[in-house]
Amino acid sequence: MQLDRLSIELTNACSKACSFCYNASHPEGATAWTPGEVVAFVTDCAQHGIAAASLGGGEPLQYPGLYDVLAALDGVVFRSFTTNGLLLDAAMPEVVAVRPDKIHVSLHFPGHEREVRRVVRQVVALQAAGVTSGINLLVRASELDAATVAARAIADAGIGPERVMYLPMRGADTPTPRQLARVAGGPRFQSMTCLMGCGKSPRFASVGWDKRVAWCSYTTTRRPLPSLDWAGLTAAMNGLGLAYCG
Repeated sequence: MQLDRLSIELTNACSKACSFCYNASHPEGATAWTPGEVVAFVTDCAQHGIAAASLGGGEPLQYPGLYDVLAALDGVVFRSFTTNGLLLDAAMPEVVAVRPDKIHVSLHFPGHEREVRRVVRQVVALQAAGVTSGINLLVRASELDAATVAARAIADAGIGPERVMYLPMRGADTPTPRQLARVAGGPRFQSMTCLMGCGKSPRFASVGWDKRVAWCSYTTTRRPLPSLDWAGLTAAMNGLGLAYCG
């Protein structure tokens, strides 16, 4: 197993409560992870080849101890987190102080001009403060024109294609790769490794807020960690299947 990237859902609490959320996050969501467990788990995995840990949710800014985790893992792995941005303005001083290696701000509703303006403003502000940042742009097949307009607004703000991840809606209303390329405005753009077809990535593992693991953040095929370390991760992943999310 050549795993070198982890995605860890710190919590499934999220005040946004989007109906399409792949892990059914909601305002009263919970977590099975203490900050100390996250740090110990990632640190042990780093000693076996994990180079990057992406922290998500839910909304990681609603996870008590996020800053402690980021501070403790500084220099251990590449640290990033993905946020919906609703709490980011108020949290900006603490976020900048702990200096994660990258922050992704999700743009879930590109047809909502106010959300587009907010996300663009936040990403520009993070970059100006010295924190590498980017946008995860969710694209629906039924709203390609809105996504295209949002993509142009992002480019006009000076946020280059290397900082934008085009995410196809999963489950339903899924755009084709060609439609995603149309939104992006060219043949070269960033998206999920499974864009062309469902499959396991030998480099990536998803770890849920409930300490269950999977080959992908979207699949329902998951298995509990028998122990919170590299040995537990590899044991849980060994022979684990992958159910298509569509």
